[in-house]
Amino acid sequence: MITLKGMTWDHPRGYAPLEKAAALYTESHPDVAITWDRRSLQAFADRPLSLMTQEYDLLVIDHPHVGEAERDRSLLPLNGTGHDAELENLAKRSIGPSYESYDYKGAVWALPIDAAAQVACWRPDLLQAPPQTWGDVIALAEQKQVIMPLKPIDAMASFCTLSANIGHPLAATEAQLLDRAAAREVFENLFAVVRHLEPGCLSANPIEVLETLSREDRYSYCPLLYGYNSYSRPGAAKPIAFGDIPALGSSGPCGSMIGGAGLSVSANCEHKETALDFAFWVMNGKNQSGFYFEALGQPGHLDAWESEQTNGQSLDFFRNTRETLEKSWLRPRYDGFLGFIDQGGALVNECLRGRRSVEEVLDALEVIYEESHTVRLERIYE
Repeated sequence: MITLKGMTWDHPRGYAPLEKAAALYTESHPDVAITWDRRSLQAFADRPLSLMTQEYDLLVIDHPHVGEAERDRSLLPLNGTGHDAELENLAKRSIGPSYESYDYKGAVWALPIDAAAQVACWRPDLLQAPPQTWGDVIALAEQKQVIMPLKPIDAMASFCTLSANIGHPLAATEAQLLDRAAAREVFENLFAVVRHLEPGCLSANPIEVLETLSREDRYSYCPLLYGYNSYSRPGAAKPIAFGDIPALGSSGPCGSMIGGAGLSVSANCEHKETALDFAFWVMNGKNQSGFYFEALGQPGHLDAWESEQTNGQSLDFFRNTRETLEKSWLRPRYDGFLGFIDQGGALVNECLRGRRSVEEVLDALEVIYEESHTVRLERIYE
């Protein structure tokens, strides 16, 4: 009997489709048993990959961890394992840069089983036409209709998204993080919305905002948050519609900071061939648009994004956010960037709270960005 042990994140979107996959795989491979542990995102971040991969055969990771994987060689590179033809197909049939996000320094470190980027959402029973521009968002915020997750990591994500949307993505070069004038413009437009938000938004995450939107009628719209299609499905308290981000610049819904999750294989796995077979089976387009979606997953394969069935069950979640995903921004993935994002997010959040000036924060961001290339910055866990 072959037993594989997996680790995923503690949310139905993270564990339910993989537990379903394990059961289905065992039905056709009775000599294989796959179990899944669940960890909060914080608990995952608290432990280095090099330790996690000693305990688990399969791991669900965020793509910024590939820098750590490349440094430690803790994950198994998926190319060169007999699946290169499948990888070539997935490079063409994954949404936006999801596949690319795990392709780092000559190796593919995970399969993009889950896709997400910052998108917009609204209550269709309360708001007939969502904003198309950031100016429209400001006008709606003035009516106290806007809610938005702005805890440090999400504040940083929105800062990154809007910077890329106006044509000045962060970290375009190793020598400089910011275009100073563009960064000021982003802060000015964030402040124009934040001043009309409830203070609790500055400590809220996307799930908390979605729960509020789905259960209360106080707000009708959120301009930027990582989407969860489960809130658009039958059974949601009050269904939420999702769509492309509102443009601050003149290039439409581009620049959203891509997220999502990938399925990887530990370099220490004793049954690598079985683990690889399972991982590529989960990533198969038919399975992604079938049981993976049905079990509350948010697939990364284009078959699911183009499916009439998945769209029909989710208020066209996939169809209506596709342009944002296709035009999303892929953040740097070198080993030190996660620490930069953590510390930078705390600074952006402090600025939005009015506790630090814009110029002070822009100066500090440049300093920690420079440090992140030579020093592994201390992570901030929330």
